[in-house]
Amino acid sequence: MPPDTAAVSSRALAAFPAGIANGEFGLPPELLVAIARGDGARLWDTAGKEYLDFSMGWGSALVGHARPEVVAAVTRQAPLGSNFAYLNPEVLALAEEIRRACPAVERLRFCASGTEATMYCQRVARAVSGKARILKFEGAYHGANEAGVTSLFPSRDLPFPEPELTSAGTPSAAHELLVAPWNDLARTEAILRAHRDELAGVIMEPLQRCTPPLPGFLEGVRRACTELGLILIFDEVVTGFRLAYGGAQEFYGVLPDLVAYGKALGGGYPIGAFGGRADLMDWVDEARIGTDRYVWMASTLGGNPISTTAANAALSVFRQPGTYEHLHGLGTEFRGMLREVLAHHQIAGQIIGDGPLAQIVFSDQPVFDYRSTKRGDKGRARRMMLGLFRRGVFLNPMGTKLYLSLAHDRAMCGAFCDRLSAALGDTD
Repeated sequence: MPPDTAAVSSRALAAFPAGIANGEFGLPPELLVAIARGDGARLWDTAGKEYLDFSMGWGSALVGHARPEVVAAVTRQAPLGSNFAYLNPEVLALAEEIRRACPAVERLRFCASGTEATMYCQRVARAVSGKARILKFEGAYHGANEAGVTSLFPSRDLPFPEPELTSAGTPSAAHELLVAPWNDLARTEAILRAHRDELAGVIMEPLQRCTPPLPGFLEGVRRACTELGLILIFDEVVTGFRLAYGGAQEFYGVLPDLVAYGKALGGGYPIGAFGGRADLMDWVDEARIGTDRYVWMASTLGGNPISTTAANAALSVFRQPGTYEHLHGLGTEFRGMLREVLAHHQIAGQIIGDGPLAQIVFSDQPVFDYRSTKRGDKGRARRMMLGLFRRGVFLNPMGTKLYLSLAHDRAMCGAFCDRLSAALGDTD
C-alpha cells in the first residue's frame, strides 16, 4: 500500500524546516509529497500520483529522468567504485571533451556543485587581481555562496551599486560586492569605471534567469572588462550545454575569462566544474603552495567517477543530431503557446526566456531586468504556480522559471497549457 500523503507531510514537517529537504519550494503542508520515481519528463509521488515535470531537477535533468544512456553508464561504473578523490579515466575524458566544446576553457578543475564552481571563479579573480570586490547584476543567482544570494530578490530598490543582503548571515557581502542593473550597459560601464581600482571582476549569467541579454549588452560588458583589466566570469551553471553544446559563450558569441558549470552537465547527477584561461587557472596549481600566487582549491567529491561517467553519457546525448534544434524549437513554440493562453483569458503578461526556458510575468510592461520583472503581480504568479502543482504539474511554486528537456514534446507542452488555463481561474 502506498504511503499516505498526510503521513508523508507530517513526517517531512517534523524532519525539515517547512517540510522541504533541500530548500525553497515553500509548499503548503497539504501539497507536501515525496517523489518516488521519474521517467523522461514525468514524475510519480509515493501515493502514485503522476506529474508533468517542468522543473527537471531545477534544470539538472536536461536529458530527462532515467535517460537510458546515463543509467547504463552509471550501472557499469557503480560496481567499480564511487569515489577515489583522484584522477580517473572518466573525469579525464570529460575534461578533454569540455575543453574541446567550450572555447573559453583552456584548463579546468572539478568540484561537486555549481555553487562551488562560481565561488572558486570569484576566488581566483580576487587572487589574480589583488582586489576584493566583484560586480554582479541585480536579481542574478550564482549559487548559495554570498555573491549568489545577495541582491537576489531585493525589495528596497537601493541605489546602484549598493547591494542588498537577501539572506541573513552574509555580512561580508556588503563590502565585497557591487551591483549593477541587468541590460543597462551605460550604467554598468559607469560603475565599472568608477570602481575599477577596487574591482577584481564581473560575474554574470549570460542569460540572467529567463531574461535574455539585449543586443550588444554582453559584448559591451566584455569590452569594458578588457579595457579596464577586469576578469569576466560567466556563470554557465544553467546555460552550459543548454543553449548550445558550447554553452552561452557559443550561442551568444562572447567569451569570458573564467566560466562555471553544473546542472545539465551531470545528466541529473551532482557535478560542478570551473575553468578558463590557462594563466588564471594556473593559480590553483599546488606547486605554488607557500607563495602569494596560490589559490586553495580541493573537492572531496569533485570529479568522482559516478558523476563524470553520467556527464560523459549526457554529453553523448547532447551531441546527437537535432538536439539543439529540438530544444530551441520546442522552447519557442512553448512560449508562443503560453502567450496564447494569456490572450485567451485576456490577462496582461509577458513571456520571457530563451532556448528551452520560459517564464510568465504578469505585467503589461516590457520585462528586461530584475526591477521590471518585480513589477509583475507576484501574488497572481504564486497562485498560478500552486494551482498548477495541484493539477499535477511539478514545479517550484516559489519560482517562476519553467524548464524544458529533451524528454518534453509538443503534446506535453499542450497538456501544461490546458492545466495552466484551468489554474488561471485560481489567480482572480
